[in-house]
Amino acid sequence: MPAYAIRPARAEDATTVAEIWTKGWADGHLGNVPDELVSVRTAEAFHQRAGERVAETTVAVSESGEVAGFVMVVGDEVEQVYVAAAHRGGGVAASLLAEAERQVAVGGHDRAWLAVVDGNHRARRFYERCGWVDDGMFTYQAEVEGGTLSVPCHRYSKIVAGSGI
Repeated sequence: MPAYAIRPARAEDATTVAEIWTKGWADGHLGNVPDELVSVRTAEAFHQRAGERVAETTVAVSESGEVAGFVMVVGDEVEQVYVAAAHRGGGVAASLLAEAERQVAVGGHDRAWLAVVDGNHRARRFYERCGWVDDGMFTYQAEVEGGTLSVPCHRYSKIVAGSGI
């Protein structure tokens, strides 16, 4: 299994992060979220968001220097976790999620949380394997230009403080 280094994202990573985000978002969200959200989650929008959110982004980098995946953490929320299709199944997502949990704990929070759309069964199984608990359905307010859109999601959480993370 290849080794991956985990590090803060750099401005030059934004294009690759956007490409991973665009493809990964489509994999988990198309058919599972309101059409109104799909219409605004364009490749251009992901490129803009990735560039604006470098400071909140941590990347996994392969031995060859390729960005294999990323995670974004805001406060106690693990907001984004995506891995490029070519790197899935190799432990990248678990490493990124562990780093996100560490960041939430270091930020002074006892519990991390994240939102997963109901139909994204692959992601839901992954989080459950990693010790996250499904706290039930809630309405997530997805940020869009000029406001938010309501998206039915499962809220997952995990205690991170005092757990040795």
